[in-house]
Amino acid sequence: MDYLEAYLNHITFERGLSKLTQSNYARDIKLLMDTTTESKTPLDALKPAHIRQLIAKLHGRGLGGKSIARMLSAWRGFFDYLVKQHSFSSNPCIGMRAPKSAKSLPQALSADQALQLVNVKEDDLLSLRDHAILELFYSSGLRLAELVGLDFNKLDLANGTISVTGKGNKTRIVPVGSYAVHAIQIWLNARVSIARPEQPALFITKQGNRITPRAIQYRLKEWAIKQGINSDVHPHMLRHSFATHVLQSSGDLRAVQEMLGHANISTTQVYTHLDFQHLAKVYDQAHPRAKKT
Repeated sequence: MDYLEAYLNHITFERGLSKLTQSNYARDIKLLMDTTTESKTPLDALKPAHIRQLIAKLHGRGLGGKSIARMLSAWRGFFDYLVKQHSFSSNPCIGMRAPKSAKSLPQALSADQALQLVNVKEDDLLSLRDHAILELFYSSGLRLAELVGLDFNKLDLANGTISVTGKGNKTRIVPVGSYAVHAIQIWLNARVSIARPEQPALFITKQGNRITPRAIQYRLKEWAIKQGINSDVHPHMLRHSFATHVLQSSGDLRAVQEMLGHANISTTQVYTHLDFQHLAKVYDQAHPRAKKT
């Protein structure tokens, strides 16, 4: 029996996980299954010792703690399913921990850099689309998958909000700033010329298909170069920039949590560290006793 295919169907139709999550799970579980094939150990014969050996092997290849933790999570969920649905005797990943890795703060653009990046002036079809994408990323802090999956009927531009489906198939309402609203309205007028009547996607290609995550990543890097931004810009950097700048201005961690769609506020608290770095820099520049002699 193809246990992987059965599990992917389970998380797709019963748990409603996103295509990106499905793809990540499939890749991580396939790596585990390939290992069992190499060692000639049946899947239902795997023990905690086998998992520890695989973790050590991956860590020795330079894989970081976060990546291994993600894999462990995928394997744990897979074996939970096998125990419940296919009579496996135990889950060998229970109690298993990934190696610790150094904590790194998310990278964010400065407010000036963010404004420089989103200030697109060109008026051809793709530039109008990309301008709307950039403005929406920075205005509302969306994840890449959320923006790709956004349908135009989820917009309420009159009230400046959009309905977004995020992780765990959870829906939230997020505000959209006036600059993003304006850019989206211009794009919607241009979108009519290439969109098929049955195409619900807000952001589409010249061929009328929903834009892909890879295409957005590529276009963002192109625009960063065109706009003179030296950083390695990616979609999540704009999400980090949104969160950092809103928190610096408002100090309202709970509001930022709601807008980002974080289930736990501990996930959002990383931005307080970024904010502290900003405050420390201001202190060092402004306080007489902080200046080096």
